[in-house]
Amino acid sequence: MNRTHNCGELRKQDVNKKVTLCGWVHSRRDHGGVIFVDLRDRFGITQIVFNPDCKYFSDAEKLRREFCIEVSGIVKTRKKNMENPNLATGEIEVLIDDLTVLNSSEVPPLEVDDRIIASDDIRLKYRYLDLRRPVMQRNLALRHKAAQAAREYFNNHGFLEIETPFLVRSTPEGARDYVVPSRVSPGKIYALPQSPQLYKQTLMISGFDRYYQIARCLRDEDLRADRQPEHTQLDFEMSFVTAKDIMEFVEGLLKHILKKTIGVDIKDKFPVYTYKEAMERFGTDKPDIRFSLELIDIGEIAKQSDFAVFKSAIDAGGRVKCINAKNCANFSRKDIEELTELVGIYKAKGLAWMKITENGLESSIVKFFSKKVQKQLIKLTNAEKGDLLLFVADKEKIVHTALGELRNELAKRLKLVNPKEFKFCWVTDYPLFAWNEDEQRWEPEHHMFSMPKKEHFKYLETDPGKVQGDLFDVVLNGIELGSGSIRITQPELQRRVMNVIGMTDEEANKKFGFLLNAYRYGGPPHGGMGLGFDRLLALMIGTNDIREVIAFPKNKAAECPMDGSPSEWDPHQLRELRLRLDIIKKRS
Repeated sequence: MNRTHNCGELRKQDVNKKVTLCGWVHSRRDHGGVIFVDLRDRFGITQIVFNPDCKYFSDAEKLRREFCIEVSGIVKTRKKNMENPNLATGEIEVLIDDLTVLNSSEVPPLEVDDRIIASDDIRLKYRYLDLRRPVMQRNLALRHKAAQAAREYFNNHGFLEIETPFLVRSTPEGARDYVVPSRVSPGKIYALPQSPQLYKQTLMISGFDRYYQIARCLRDEDLRADRQPEHTQLDFEMSFVTAKDIMEFVEGLLKHILKKTIGVDIKDKFPVYTYKEAMERFGTDKPDIRFSLELIDIGEIAKQSDFAVFKSAIDAGGRVKCINAKNCANFSRKDIEELTELVGIYKAKGLAWMKITENGLESSIVKFFSKKVQKQLIKLTNAEKGDLLLFVADKEKIVHTALGELRNELAKRLKLVNPKEFKFCWVTDYPLFAWNEDEQRWEPEHHMFSMPKKEHFKYLETDPGKVQGDLFDVVLNGIELGSGSIRITQPELQRRVMNVIGMTDEEANKKFGFLLNAYRYGGPPHGGMGLGFDRLLALMIGTNDIREVIAFPKNKAAECPMDGSPSEWDPHQLRELRLRLDIIKKRS
């Protein structure tokens, strides 16, 4: 190798050594005829010095940001009071006697440092420059360390890393497939896998017992901060296990990754909430438990009031719930209007409120509550002077969703969240099916291969809404990290579940025949999970934007401004694939 050290390596003990460094010009400064250059690579920055008597001094004058250079020289101690405590190499500098410009650079369209952040469009178009920024290099180094820690944990627990196919049969898994036309089978397509679900279950049937994969998954769906068309899962499956076994394994895995990667040592067991309990207490099945602000059911008290809005909601089979926003009685009318608009996004018809003052409850609706009922309300909500009670009355789903989002918004406004805290929890006992109002049909809550609880088999045909699955989600700081389940292993039970969601036996055989047939040959009981690796990494660095931990992500239109993908079809490709495009081009 040309270089003897990297740019983050040299220390005082290296003084008087002859060294060779390679990297990029981070900055250049001319101080009274002496040129100082901060030389950067992914390991750090080293200050190099060109004195006027250096034969390369005139070349050093021409150096500009992002020139790629190789230099050689002698390590020296920096002059007294000239040390830089912000750099690991801040006590030394290298006096240069040899310079080679490996490559020059045009003026970069973005700053390659962490002080000035370019727009998303510029960052993605010039991703190769954005990735030179120290923060992005740290993020991808963290990704590498986390992947190594995960592999270490899986390997130490008897798992085999096995790759599953990228060209697969198109199967319904909740999102649209990306499809690949086949040249050798005209008129037919492959799909890119949304997950390795069917193949990892097939591996269990094949007797591999414990499988894992750091798996690429592809889904054609609308994008947001924590969603990309390509994402990565820590995917695994285990035979002869219960849900408890899997959950205990995942706790150990996540604790190991955090400790090995960022030095966070989590000692406590992850708390477990049933789906019903999570919805009742937090309004969501992805609860952020770093703060309280739990939902309080005031239905029985509302029945005793004369407030028509509350009573009509209860009479219609709905719910009335509230949040006690501690010490928020000083919220202005504008604050409450903003919160009202927020719950309106989630279909709540309004947001009622009461402030607790030294005179008791104050609000335009207090008159509809007798003194006795007011006392009951204060006791139930544990309200004290200075608190603000916020109410939503509506259908249960609307009440929970609206107050769940309100809870999160209040936590932000009140700064209740410690961004450096990591709070995991489990949510279990999900409904196996969800009712699709738009299509008036049942669909899987997670996926159709999840085992119903045995005591609920009897409801499959008669009352699918009562059926709970042996399902479990792991949540970190209000973000779902992964979903798992014990799988169905009996073909007849699998067909019954498929029938509930409207899939005929003929369709089931056409789409999933290979899995159903495999189960006829002694498939073992098994279960597993897919953990969102990108989401975990993003939360570890304190963001929800997974693009910050992916080398080459797409923008909101699922496009890559850097390489121009997706690109138009080449006519030769179309002929080879025997395809014809029947679309009208947009006028430019």
